[in-house]
Amino acid sequence: MKKLWDNLNLRQKYYLIAGVIFVCGAIFIQFVVFPFFDAKERVNRSLAANEKTLAELKTLGVEYGILKQKSMEIQRVLAGRPADFALFSYLERKAGEVGVKGNIKFMNPVKGKTVGPYEETAVDMQLEKITLRQVTNFLYVVESPNELIKIKRISIQKMKDSPEYLSAFIQVITYQPLKAGGGL
Repeated sequence: MKKLWDNLNLRQKYYLIAGVIFVCGAIFIQFVVFPFFDAKERVNRSLAANEKTLAELKTLGVEYGILKQKSMEIQRVLAGRPADFALFSYLERKAGEVGVKGNIKFMNPVKGKTVGPYEETAVDMQLEKITLRQVTNFLYVVESPNELIKIKRISIQKMKDSPEYLSAFIQVITYQPLKAGGGL
């Protein structure tokens, strides 16, 4: 190798040194610099994705806290109810308080859906030959967010045979702890 080096003139030595430097530089760039920048880019993308995930987790954490608080409120309300609470009898009692019990055409319990450890129970009821004041009074006393009783659906129409009276279809829902047998 030394003999080959000695046989080269100065210009050829410079070209050979420049070629070796160029090849070493290309190898260095190919196997050190490019992987470094690629890794840096991957780390930056991963960091951005993780920051986005963290922000979503924070949002979910806040939502979870709100839902947990609501769940505790539901548990508190349900614990305060009598053990024999039934939406059907609750609605009958409220209809009697307002004076529309005689206007009830029908009341049908409806099997609700299961929401976590709770069961949604519903009652469909039809009131006929009632005035607007009676409807509003009944709706006012029936719906009770503090007792987890809500009006889910309502349809009010004028009666054809007596236009001064109304016919109202109301669906009332509440939540109760799941029971093995179920029921209202």
